[in-house]
Amino acid sequence: MLTAARLIPRGQGLAPALLDRSAWISLDWDQRQKSRFDCDDSHGRRVGVFLAPGTVLRGGDVLLTEDGALLRVQAAAQPVLRVTPCPEHGTPLDLLRAAYHLGNRHVPLEVQADHLKLEPDPVLADMLRQMHLIVTKTREPFEPEAGAYAAHSHGHRHGHSHEHTHGHPHNLPPP
Repeated sequence: MLTAARLIPRGQGLAPALLDRSAWISLDWDQRQKSRFDCDDSHGRRVGVFLAPGTVLRGGDVLLTEDGALLRVQAAAQPVLRVTPCPEHGTPLDLLRAAYHLGNRHVPLEVQADHLKLEPDPVLADMLRQMHLIVTKTREPFEPEAGAYAAHSHGHRHGHSHEHTHGHPHNLPPP
């Protein structure tokens, strides 16, 4: 079995032509949250993935195998609920309110400008319909938000003991 233990987030620094020729693995959200698992790549090879605990794979990430091969990670289509505002009288504020309520429940949530996506849950689907939103069951790739404290969407945290300018106003202390 081939093993992959190194992650290149979003394939940073790799030539697009090199990535286009590489094999890929298609994983749903549940699989991409695991740091150790087996899967088959697009060339039919069995791959054992061994990443640091807490690592989360995202679509577009690249794994480096022990023999130097690259494996592109694709977010697989999976059952999700797609939530959109009512076309007749809905507004973007409706989606914002829904995201607020789902966030209070710590629901993994993909946030887009015109829709939200979450894993199927009949209770949450009913709540969203009561908020006059349209809830559609579908199969699509699912890329939930990483969370405010996730560093670069890959499951590890970093402290705020160092100086930086990304995201914090200069007149406020870091959280």
